[in-house]
Amino acid sequence: MGNYFAYYMTGFIMIPVFIFSIICQIKVKNAFNKYSAVVNRRGMTGADAAYRLLQLNGITDVRIKMIGGTLTDYYDPRAKEICLSKDVFNSKSVAAIGVACHEAGHACQHAQGYAALKIRNAIIPVTRIGSYLGIPLALIGMFIYSDPLIYAGLILYGAVALFQFITLPVEFNASKRALATIESNAFLDGYEYTGAKKVLTAAALTYVAALASALATLLRLFLILGRGNRR
Repeated sequence: MGNYFAYYMTGFIMIPVFIFSIICQIKVKNAFNKYSAVVNRRGMTGADAAYRLLQLNGITDVRIKMIGGTLTDYYDPRAKEICLSKDVFNSKSVAAIGVACHEAGHACQHAQGYAALKIRNAIIPVTRIGSYLGIPLALIGMFIYSDPLIYAGLILYGAVALFQFITLPVEFNASKRALATIESNAFLDGYEYTGAKKVLTAAALTYVAALASALATLLRLFLILGRGNRR
């Protein structure tokens, strides 16, 4: 019972991570809302920008479709679909151009066999298992003083942390591709380009926060395991 209790006692580790995550979410919403009110001078919609970026990279087999929600945009490599929320698909805002081009950047990564994206996609099944079972297995192991169960939980949740770690270069690279295309092809310029960059930079911080959370959770588990080994 001591290890189980100690896990909750180490919760203070998560406090700065939680605060950082909240700050990142606020920054994303503020940046997106601010630059959603700025219409780009070329009159391009998010869907137009994504389509144009695909064309420039010789990609013709990726579909662009509209989905529900806000900031729910993503690229589906299995279906080869860029899924854009209504606020991005039809919008002519600077924020929409940045987000749409970012997702199109993922399509470019997929088409060009970007290594980090391949690795991330390959570990997704293990990551899903780890996100559901990693912590529960470790907690059960702590409760019954079973190091094997704790180790199993650590390994499974470690896959989650690995996924978040690999996600960073994938997301940063997609934004880099998007901004380079936006600038070199004059999708946006001056203040507009700066706005799109701020939106994508703020969004990237949320992935840093996700990695920090995963690493902090692993640290808690290692601390408890080390405490148990000193019994």
